[in-house]
Amino acid sequence: MDNAESVLPVNFIQNIITQDLKASKNNGKVHTRFPPEPNGYLHIGHAKSICLNFGLALANKGICNLRFDDTNPSKEEVEFVDSIMEDVRWLGFDWEDRLYYASDYFEQLYQYAVNLIKAGKAYVCSLTADEIREYRGTLTEPGRESPYRSRTMEENLDLFERMRGGEFADGHCVLRAKIDMASPNLNMRDPVLYRILRETHHRTGDDWCIYPMYDYAHPLSDALENITHSICTLEFADHRPLYDWCIENVDYSGEAWSRPQQIEFARLNLTYTVMSKRKLRELVEKGFVDGWDDPRMPTISGLRRRGYTPASIRDFCDRIGVARRDSTVDIALLEHCIREELNANATRVMTVLQPLKVILENYPEGQVEWLETENNPENEAAGKRKMPFSRELYIEREDFMEDPPKKFFRLRPGGEMRLKSAYIIKCEQVIKNDAGEITELICSYDPDSRSGGPTSGRKVKGTAHWVSAAHALDVEVRLYGNLFSSENPDEEESYERVLNPDSLEILTEAKAEPALAELPAASKYQFLRQGYFCQDSKLSRPEKMVFNRIVSLRDTWAKVSRA
Repeated sequence: MDNAESVLPVNFIQNIITQDLKASKNNGKVHTRFPPEPNGYLHIGHAKSICLNFGLALANKGICNLRFDDTNPSKEEVEFVDSIMEDVRWLGFDWEDRLYYASDYFEQLYQYAVNLIKAGKAYVCSLTADEIREYRGTLTEPGRESPYRSRTMEENLDLFERMRGGEFADGHCVLRAKIDMASPNLNMRDPVLYRILRETHHRTGDDWCIYPMYDYAHPLSDALENITHSICTLEFADHRPLYDWCIENVDYSGEAWSRPQQIEFARLNLTYTVMSKRKLRELVEKGFVDGWDDPRMPTISGLRRRGYTPASIRDFCDRIGVARRDSTVDIALLEHCIREELNANATRVMTVLQPLKVILENYPEGQVEWLETENNPENEAAGKRKMPFSRELYIEREDFMEDPPKKFFRLRPGGEMRLKSAYIIKCEQVIKNDAGEITELICSYDPDSRSGGPTSGRKVKGTAHWVSAAHALDVEVRLYGNLFSSENPDEEESYERVLNPDSLEILTEAKAEPALAELPAASKYQFLRQGYFCQDSKLSRPEKMVFNRIVSLRDTWAKVSRA
């Protein structure tokens, strides 16, 4: 898509591709793929992979496939397939007509396995899963050959066909590659290629009761799709010899076939975040969050609901680069990327989150003025808008203190404060209820202190935002923080123990200026002095708008980067 076409920063993978192109390898073609397993929602780490795979293709005038590696029906759902396609499109990338599934190749993969058996390179093993682990050996000790390794070709073909026919129970036997039980790489010690699994597949239904393992299906799917560069994360580096073995040893009988090169890069780790799909799924299933798209989740759908934009995520992925070693990125950089974009583009709005009523005793009752204020001081083209000013207003409760410290520059008894784009007001009286709580302030206003008035140049140190009480919209505001209180929750004994109890604060009494109801629902806003916000796409209704804070105004990353 046009909005995703940008120059990809140079990285070691691009350098490899550049050398391949110079050498006319792969006939000068670049063909990548993004291969998610549909067993959960994609997260920000997958966004890095999406941007890399599609970005490399765009930068080198190549193409990129979207392929679902759907070889484990026990954990896969159509919901996840749909969400993944939505996320890739939302990020700005298009696979055009190149949508594939590993399940498209189930029959071919089965026939390849039959050919491996005929070539003496695979056998049916009847050891249990625990026995296979025991026979596998350790990093310092070689494995032992299965007693079933010497089965004849005829016996293996018969057993494998009966596995497919559903004759055996789950776990009764598996098909293993016959490689080397003494290999220093444990992945090459006769790895399992097929297992029996009676689960209904989201595409093939109950047609199959045996399913290929990921390490077998993935390289052959790459080869069948003529992938040239198979980009994956570092945990697959030790699997690369098996990736190559599968491609080199399968008899593909003259089919169109490529010899893809697997290249590993460092996965994304983010502070205050877990990236494990298993842990994210647990957070959802145990009710710690409001679904996969909870705005505190690192899922792409969660970031979208929170208010992040595709451009900000692509910018983040460009900034962190592509490395060969794992490292952890400060979440402040992700926040900086969206903050930088919204500072330039977001409309400014006055919204009082914790309102305190102010009555201007010398302002005419029933009078309403429509005062002009800027939509975005960073963008002159954004223009201006008018907002109502009346006798009764709301200000932030924190903008008044009865007994303030020395450097408090907001409102105090007998003190003055300027209302943004309006007048200077002075606190004359504090009204409290029977419990001693402040309920409202009686103030006066200086009618000449508005811009252009005789006393408009009079200096007061404090300026605050405000909302006309008679015109205010009742809105709900959700303030999100980090889901975890630990910077590295994966390093804790239990990530559940470091869940942040203050990761969500819900404010139900907030008041907003009326212009907020007239702006498009998908708009992003800066609530003055509070941060950047958007409507919650799941909870907001015309009768009660709900706003999520995307990010605060404070930019810790910018401070660090300038230091």
